[in-house]
Amino acid sequence: MNFLKIGRILGKVMILESVLMLVPLCVGLIYHESPKHILAFAVPIILLALFGGAMQIPKPMQNTLYQKEGFALTAMVWIVMTLFGAMPFVINGEIPNYIDACFEIMSGFTTTGASVITDILVLSHSSLFWRSFSHWIGGMGILVFVLIFIPESNEGSSMHLLRAESPGPQVGKIVSKMTVTTRILYLIYLGLTVLEIVFLMMDEPIPGYESEQLFFSFLTAFGSAGTGGFGFIPGSMELFHPFSQYVIAVFLILFGCNFSLYYLILIGKIKAIFRSEEFKSYILLVVAAVGFVFLGLFRQLEAFPQTYTTEEAFRHSLFQVASLMTTTGFSTTDFHAWPMLSVTVLVVAMFIGGMAGSTAGGIKLSRIIIALKGSYINIRKLINPRYVPKAKFEEKTLEEKTINDVHAFITLYFFILVLVTFLLAFDPINGEMITVVSDAGTYTVKHGFFSNFSASLACISNIGPGFEAIGPYASYANYSIFSKILLSFTMLLGRLEILPVLILFSPRTWKKV
Repeated sequence: MNFLKIGRILGKVMILESVLMLVPLCVGLIYHESPKHILAFAVPIILLALFGGAMQIPKPMQNTLYQKEGFALTAMVWIVMTLFGAMPFVINGEIPNYIDACFEIMSGFTTTGASVITDILVLSHSSLFWRSFSHWIGGMGILVFVLIFIPESNEGSSMHLLRAESPGPQVGKIVSKMTVTTRILYLIYLGLTVLEIVFLMMDEPIPGYESEQLFFSFLTAFGSAGTGGFGFIPGSMELFHPFSQYVIAVFLILFGCNFSLYYLILIGKIKAIFRSEEFKSYILLVVAAVGFVFLGLFRQLEAFPQTYTTEEAFRHSLFQVASLMTTTGFSTTDFHAWPMLSVTVLVVAMFIGGMAGSTAGGIKLSRIIIALKGSYINIRKLINPRYVPKAKFEEKTLEEKTINDVHAFITLYFFILVLVTFLLAFDPINGEMITVVSDAGTYTVKHGFFSNFSASLACISNIGPGFEAIGPYASYANYSIFSKILLSFTMLLGRLEILPVLILFSPRTWKKV
């Protein structure tokens, strides 16, 4: 292991986090927050700068990072970011329990949106900004930003880091140089974020929050861009006007697309987008999912016409499909109370996720397509052993290694999902009745298997809200410390797509060869 090189990059990330924390610190100053809230960010900023600077002093003998080291470093970076990123919540007293604070900020960086906060109104502007800003930081990837400053003379080290952090079965450059690739990706990411803020500012302010329109527009855009989903007012997006809800839904779908497609638009290759197999499947699935969810709600309208108007039913259907398929987790209504058909479609969407190369979580649509084609090839081989596979994906022949890697990932995904659900069954909260206050009214729900299963699914797919006791109007606060630690690592496994975390904690990683 090249410990000095790992330490040097880790130090750069710590310095970067200290710089990023200056932004919520400035927010606290703008809103004239108390010295305690200012110190909440000043203290970790100083610590990060000192530790990060000290780690730059030793000079590594070589700059090469091999794949094993790159994957382990990636997981290490996210854990360190979380440990320091949780400190402001503890220092200002808004989340006094450090494990709860780590859960909250891990949920932020991994763009999950699961929260332990039961009363969002107690958080200061600086804390609200830091939570949502963490979505934006983690959405495109922490190391993707750092790669801009890492020289490419280290024999592919940058590519190992990109593959460890970027979602999808196949990761590559969109131009010849890695630094240029990362700059293009971040410019596209930043541009879409700014564009959403502009559109949100065109709408009327939320009643009762007139002075907060610009602030809320930033928080919403951060959550949409990172497909995170932290709420910052009661009811998530429920109080937003219909225009803003439509804007958010459209941008969620856009952020669920592969960012390489936007580069094709910039260079004028628009026709190439419509040749993308994954993109066409993605749009088709979104349309189909919205249709089925709306059908479920429309049937409910016939029996209970006072529930929603037809336009409201369509808007909620579009919003919740966009939110859950892109694994964002924003909500405009309590979808837990929806008909079974609508809920089933949303659960399936939670599994699938967005496109590879997007900020969305989940299994990824590209893996679903490759897995289905791989299974078809295996069936054909059983029928005719002399059959020669000719399956293609995105106009490229699928290699057997790619198909095997996808099947291995899906197997690990479901194994972890089942294991985490099983371990959550030991939590003392199971069997208790939880009171939920939502737009559908106040009701009690039993914390049982579906609560634990949806919590596991919501964390490994980086979605946030689940169903029953951890639905869109509930929180994860009632889980035990052990369960919160378990779910925090589940979020990390989901965001880094399992392998980097497993490699970091594998004893073989640290053995001398």
